[in-house]
Amino acid sequence: MTPAVKALLIANAGMFGLLVVLRLASPDAASFVLLTLGLNPRDVLEGWQWWQPVTYTFLHAGIFHVLFNMLALWMFGVELERLWGTRFFARYYAITGIGAGLTMVVLSLLPTALGDSMYATRTVGASGAIFGLLLAYGLQFPHRQIYLYFLFPVPAKYFVMIVGAISLYATMVDQAGGIAHAAHLGGLLVGYIYLKRGRLEFHPVAEVKYRYLKWKINRLRKRFDVYSGGRADDVDRRIH
Repeated sequence: MTPAVKALLIANAGMFGLLVVLRLASPDAASFVLLTLGLNPRDVLEGWQWWQPVTYTFLHAGIFHVLFNMLALWMFGVELERLWGTRFFARYYAITGIGAGLTMVVLSLLPTALGDSMYATRTVGASGAIFGLLLAYGLQFPHRQIYLYFLFPVPAKYFVMIVGAISLYATMVDQAGGIAHAAHLGGLLVGYIYLKRGRLEFHPVAEVKYRYLKWKINRLRKRFDVYSGGRADDVDRRIH
């Protein structure tokens, strides 16, 4: 268990346990915590509750919600933290989680039925950050096998494409459940931009030159073969 993953597991499990206790002891207190820390775009934009895109990631709606998110955090996060180091991993997790929340705030402003439903709906869960980790895992280990629905082995890069497509479709079609799917998409998008920053610049002329030069080199390679030649004691015994 790596330090950041361990801390996140404790924080999420501790907050979930606290809410369970509060629901039993004081339902009003539990509701206050959810209303204050859960993400609601209207509260962020009109009530200036700017902390919600951060705090919503530590709340979960039910036992299976928190279990599956924490299982994914452990499965993908430990290896990524070992690869990146604790500081970069923690920063990436925070950026994707916050970015997913801000994505929902931005989408809630759309003049559509989806935007209207998102604007007044409260969201909780670390799914946006988890999808960010999943994207990073697919980029770092594209050929690793992940079992889709625990049954079908799929390379990580295709697994990311599949869950991304499912989230996109569900966001557009399922108005009632579009909030969580929008967070998934936000985590994927923000994670990709963050990992590829500095490499997303596109220069059309330079790209054309590069493609032409690559084609020319490959074409010339087909015209030449390499043969052994010279004496046995020659340093360079190759002729082209």
